[in-house]
Amino acid sequence: MPNSVFGFAAALVLAIGVALAGWFVGDGFFQGRKADRYVTVKGVAEQEVKADLAVWALRFVATGNDLTEVQRKIAADAVLARDFLLASGFAETEVENSDLQVTDRLAQEYQPGQVDSRFIIAQTLTLRSADVDAVAATLARLSELVSAGLVLSNENQWNSGPTYIFSRLNDLKPAMIAEATENARAGAEQFAADSGSGVGTIRRASQGVFQILPRDRFPNAREAKQVHKRVRVVSTIEFMLQD
Repeated sequence: MPNSVFGFAAALVLAIGVALAGWFVGDGFFQGRKADRYVTVKGVAEQEVKADLAVWALRFVATGNDLTEVQRKIAADAVLARDFLLASGFAETEVENSDLQVTDRLAQEYQPGQVDSRFIIAQTLTLRSADVDAVAATLARLSELVSAGLVLSNENQWNSGPTYIFSRLNDLKPAMIAEATENARAGAEQFAADSGSGVGTIRRASQGVFQILPRDRFPNAREAKQVHKRVRVVSTIEFMLQD
């Protein structure tokens, strides 16, 4: 009899142990599944901005067979271009001579055909101004320089117009990140509502890359050539779901 009682007790303890082990395993699995319950959404924030700096490189050339005469012509053109910019309201400190190139075509090893003009002198005047509206207005009057006899060069896109720069991106980042996060949470709440859940804390977040884009979109639109731009960021955020 004592042996049978002992055997029964041992079997009971074993059964309880198996049951508890099963419960712990099951509960652990349940908790693990809860940890996997999250939704990944993207939040977008956009803001229109205006450039705060314009840089304009005006490149012009003079050609001829007499080096002295070509030098005299390029010097007169440089005065003409500078006076044009100063008359447009820009300060002396905003205009500088940034490049001078002299080419003797007869000194070049390979020269196909007859050389009509031996010397080519190219001069670049660079305008750097925070008054982007004045720069844009001056660009619209560029034909006045051409009418005055200035030969503009488009080599390497030097005279493709001013480059407009927005330099205060860091000032916008905190508010735009907050807006993107808010928009992402709104998307997560919609997913959660469809699944009968609620939105909890952020599980993981990726800020994304800030982009400066042209405000006006058309084929071959270039952000650097537009005074007005769009700043855009897309954040990827994982939100925990809860019952």
